[in-house]
Amino acid sequence: MSDVTKTIQKWHASFKKGTDFDSWGQLVEAIDEYQILARQLQKEVQSTNSHDFSEDQKKTIGKFATCLELRSASLQSTQSEEEFKLEDLKKLEPIIKNILTYNKDFPFDVQPVPLRKILAPGEEENLEVEEEEDNAMGASSPEAFPSRVPGTLLPRLPSEPGMTLLTIKIEKIGLKDAGQCIDPYMTVSVKDLNGVDLNPVQDTPVATRKEDTYIHFNIDVEIQKHVEKLPKGAAIFFEFKHYKPKKRFTSTKCFAFMEMDEIKSGPIVIELYKKPTDFKRKKLHLLTKKPLYLHLYQTLHKD
Repeated sequence: MSDVTKTIQKWHASFKKGTDFDSWGQLVEAIDEYQILARQLQKEVQSTNSHDFSEDQKKTIGKFATCLELRSASLQSTQSEEEFKLEDLKKLEPIIKNILTYNKDFPFDVQPVPLRKILAPGEEENLEVEEEEDNAMGASSPEAFPSRVPGTLLPRLPSEPGMTLLTIKIEKIGLKDAGQCIDPYMTVSVKDLNGVDLNPVQDTPVATRKEDTYIHFNIDVEIQKHVEKLPKGAAIFFEFKHYKPKKRFTSTKCFAFMEMDEIKSGPIVIELYKKPTDFKRKKLHLLTKKPLYLHLYQTLHKD
């Protein structure tokens, strides 16, 4: 068996693994698989000393990588307007399986993306390059952010005797490229140890202002369960999301979480982790070594 045939078989197996994870609802694993495969495909496309594939085949491989990234982005975003569905991705299986003989038009109108946009999970993203590109596009607006539909925040639950309710004020988040984030908002969810939702998921409205390395929210989020009813091992997740005009979708930039033993009145500062959001808290990679965090203030209400 030739090396190129082995490579194609490896790609096909990785694609199957990703779509299997996806169909089983194991989204963190699916995203990992998609991103790693997309990166391998991109390396092949951009390799100058690879003569295994023709220029047309490389274009097809590049477009395939774009579709993997679009599906990956859809899984990470609750606001994806141009959601790329699993059944769309599955239509591409014959292409990756038979790339050497495939000679039809690519089924989706997509373009190959630059290599540096695709990173295996846990790899350092070159934010400086991204910032320069966004600046060139004039993404940084003066002081306020463009208006987005208001969030999906819910009112406080009715009080019950002997039960405690929790209000979390999201004060601000520290990011080195805070000024470049368009329409930033936070998705707040409460998950059990298996990553299953215990509460309705809530989106904040877009942040009100930015200043240096901070985006200020000053927004209260009412946790939709009495503290006493939250199971052991549960955690409250905060996913920071922003709009990417070039890709035309909303992307999760990073996330943070708070565990049950951290619920107490007063301020709390929590660490930021790299995407994709790992609701099971098994594969965590800090976003940065810099002292940049999510700043919250907790208020407990006991009847």
